[in-house]
Amino acid sequence: MSLNRVDVHHHFVPNFYKDAVITSGGDPSGWQVPAWDLKIDAAVNKKFQIGKTILSLTAPGACILKDPQAAADLARKTNELAAQIRDEKPKEYGFFAALPNILDTELALKEIAYAYDVLKADGVTLFTRYGAGNAYLGHPDLKPVWAELNRRSAVILVHPTHPIDISQTALDMIYNKTVKNNPNCKIILSHAGGTLPYLIGRPTSIFCKTDAEVQEFEQQARDLYYDVAVAGTENVLKILETFAKPDHILYGSDTPYARDGIIDFHTSRFDKFEFADPTLRDAINRGNALKLWPRLNTR
Repeated sequence: MSLNRVDVHHHFVPNFYKDAVITSGGDPSGWQVPAWDLKIDAAVNKKFQIGKTILSLTAPGACILKDPQAAADLARKTNELAAQIRDEKPKEYGFFAALPNILDTELALKEIAYAYDVLKADGVTLFTRYGAGNAYLGHPDLKPVWAELNRRSAVILVHPTHPIDISQTALDMIYNKTVKNNPNCKIILSHAGGTLPYLIGRPTSIFCKTDAEVQEFEQQARDLYYDVAVAGTENVLKILETFAKPDHILYGSDTPYARDGIIDFHTSRFDKFEFADPTLRDAINRGNALKLWPRLNTR
């Protein structure tokens, strides 16, 4: 198979980011920080037929540093490195910009502007919650950031971070109409949306009083994009292909936090899965991403 996949869930781990995680007490989710460099990355791409990669930091990203300006500086350093990698290998790499804590509105808006206007980022990474107050992505304090991302028609990778209570994440964006009120944003939910496509009937039965409200709630969920990182098994794909819009499903590997064996487990099953529409596999591997980023067609 040729190197035809576009990987939208593909992390990189700069040494300075690894140092920041270690000096901050380690990843709060308990994950070990993996080894990473461009040589390791190239081997993964070759093994799994990945031709184009959109790099991103995993959670907690620049928010590992609690001082607002230090987090902003770490995000800037990360984005400049990602842009350098993209510029040196333009046929192979793009990147989702890292941001400081988006509750620090001015710092976040400043980095969004720099990432788009100067570095020409392909999108931004957001995490499912921010701050000790547990602000999920539908929180009203985040409206200025969402408004700016909507103005820029941003592609947004929403990556999970460890929860500290049972509050909703993607549901929070739907319930608070963040999805509906920012229609220009293309929001990608990692790992096939977690449980959202599979348990959508539960929240709709709680939050919706009329059939019209049910339809609106479910439509917002279907307006989201879904990557298949560590989500390539038959039970997941069967539901995802009937729930999501066909052009809203994207390939993802979750390297290097997902080891090669884990990626192979899910990617090999994805490759063998019999989609009702036989063209959907190629769309997920490549075509749908090219619709999000038409410039990748020329790279």
